[in-house]
Amino acid sequence: MPFLTTRFEDVATALKRCADGVPCLLAAVELLIGHRFWLQREDFLERFVELDVDEATGRTLGWVDWTGAVAGLTSRRLVCSDGQRQVLAIAASLAEGVPVDLRDAVCGLDGPTIALLVDVVAVASGHRQGQPSW
Repeated sequence: MPFLTTRFEDVATALKRCADGVPCLLAAVELLIGHRFWLQREDFLERFVELDVDEATGRTLGWVDWTGAVAGLTSRRLVCSDGQRQVLAIAASLAEGVPVDLRDAVCGLDGPTIALLVDVVAVASGHRQGQPSW
């Protein structure tokens, strides 16, 4: 499915559908959606995001090649700021357990990104912010 004709919202919905019911994966996807940067980069989408139509439902599903994306960061094929690198590394760690140094990953993130990170950690733990844990 070509990304040039796929809207941000459609990619986000497809990724969330595929992550539904898997809290850590959903948290990773919500981090990318909330941050927006990676899901608006054509090179990232074409190399590391796959979209496919479920023939049974006709709905589009999407998933990220997290390991490949981290390899792209490590090899410097994905040029980005430190904050953007940190967001993708944290998302990959949430999604697939890719090791990340939290001290390095959270230092220097701006306020809105830290707030987003707090929200997605709640999602990863199975709790939405503002909902009781019982």
